[in-house]
Order: sequence, then C-alpha cells, then structure tokens
Amino acid sequence: MDRRKEIILAATRSFSLFGYKATTMDQVAKIAKVGKGTIYTFFANKEELFQEIVRSTIREMRAEAQAVIGPDQPFRMKAHLALMKMLEFREQHALLGKLIEEEKEIRTQAVQEMLGEVEAEIVDFISSKLKMAIERGEIRECNPDLVAYMLFKSYVAFVIDWPETHGDPLPEKIIADLFNDTLFRGLLA
Repeated sequence: MDRRKEIILAATRSFSLFGYKATTMDQVAKIAKVGKGTIYTFFANKEELFQEIVRSTIREMRAEAQAVIGPDQPFRMKAHLALMKMLEFREQHALLGKLIEEEKEIRTQAVQEMLGEVEAEIVDFISSKLKMAIERGEIRECNPDLVAYMLFKSYVAFVIDWPETHGDPLPEKIIADLFNDTLFRGLLA
C-alpha cells in the first residue's frame, strides 16, 4: 500500500474514533506510522485530509445506492431503495456516525460543512432519478431539486427521527407504503 493510502486509512480511523475536532495530525502520523511531515507532502492541512476522506465516503455511499436499484424499476421503487440504502449507510458508517454525533454536540464548522455535502449528494442523487423519471413520462413535471429535498427530509424523519422519539423503528414496509400512498402517488403522471 502506498503512503497516501496509509495516511487516508489512518486519518479515517482517527476521525471515526475521535471526531474531527479531537483528531490531530500527530495522531494520524502515529496511526499511519509515518512522520507528520510525510502527511503534509500529500495534504496541506487537516481540513484538506478530512475533505478527501468524506468525499471518498460520499462516492462509496452513492455507489451502494446505485447498486440497489434496477434500470427497469419504477421511480417510487428506485427512490425508496436508494434513500433507505443511503440512510442506512449514513447511520452505520463509523465515520459518518461520529461526525453526526460531533455536529449535534459540538457543532464544529468543518463537520457541518462536510455533512452538508453528504446531504447535498443524497438530494442530488434523488434529483437525478426524478429528472430521468420526468423525461420518461413516469412522473409529472415538478421541481426535482425541491422534491428530492422533501423526500430526503421525510425519509430522515421516518427512518432516523421516529425511533428516537417513539422508541421503535417503523418497519420498512410501512415506510414504503406510506410514501407510495402519499408523496409518490402525487408525483404519478
């Protein structure tokens, strides 16, 4: 493995364990078993290293979402499967979980910005699926960016927020049926 990859893996581990604010370049160097100066040959600072890691995580999340949808599935099925996969990824990925926790507790600016990029990527992914569905005449004309944002926030409310406020998670079938009977029905052409 090359030095750059070793540094990225070490930094990912440190950010996942300690969060952005508590991670230092000294920690990353120690975990990677390199001198701190070696890190600076690849990354100008901690923020640049952090951005590289989060953007790589975003690409991984997007690939996982794309892998669960089929080209011939109706839009509502694609949107549901993709949103469920991305939210599952977001909640189960150690780095993103730690960043969400840090953002809630400390509100670190760099973390807020990167979580904003994660959210924007999810909304963009769903928006692109909406645009394709509009072009195929599968759903009615709408503002895909606004609808994608509404779908994302609604899914977050039922998949993530509901268990926190109501104790038990909603079964996926109930969530799918709820969206099919309301939001997705309203989009049908």
